Amino acid sequence: MSPKPVHLAVYDTFADWETGYATAFLARAGHDIRTLGPTTAPVRSIGGLSVRPDLALDDVRPEDSALLILPGADLWDTSDDLAPFARKAREFLAAGVPVAAICGATAGLAREGLLDDRDHTSAVSFYLAATGYGGGERYVDADAVADGGLITAGPTEPVAFAREILRLLGVYEGEVLDAWYRLFHDSDPEAYAVLEQADAQ
Repeated sequence: MSPKPVHLAVYDTFADWETGYATAFLARAGHDIRTLGPTTAPVRSIGGLSVRPDLALDDVRPEDSALLILPGADLWDTSDDLAPFARKAREFLAAGVPVAAICGATAGLAREGLLDDRDHTSAVSFYLAATGYGGGERYVDADAVADGGLITAGPTEPVAFAREILRLLGVYEGEVLDAWYRLFHDSDPEAYAVLEQADAQ
């Protein structure tokens, strides 16, 4: 039985560099990546890429998904247009389906109250504090944090973000996951041999 699809949210101004490591290696491991937009009308990333979403937000149910990934976007901080995605994240978490949020999406989740009772991170603590959320004491100064079914990361940590997603969905584990991170984050040539050996098995 194939795994449930992973849903990648896409919306105007989404930060296309933040989720590429995660989705590429999930896809290579056999996960179906389905894009999820406000509607199925095309959206444009901050890098100018045009994407036609596979599904509209209202058409996705948590029970039909393995994970919801929310990238950052200028719109998280300039309007309430993306608030429905934060509400969808609440729906997922309430159903026991994990959510991964990076960069500006963490602020959206903070406004929704989803970071108040979970350890989390973001770009910097005062970025989230500006939302007026109640979870400041749970902020962790780390590359990426996983707690209570929620993964968070700052905009400069797409590899650490992907590491936690790959760990969560069992794509890599143990020394192989560590080697993957060392290769793509630290450019450690010794890590390549570990991955090559794992792929050969």
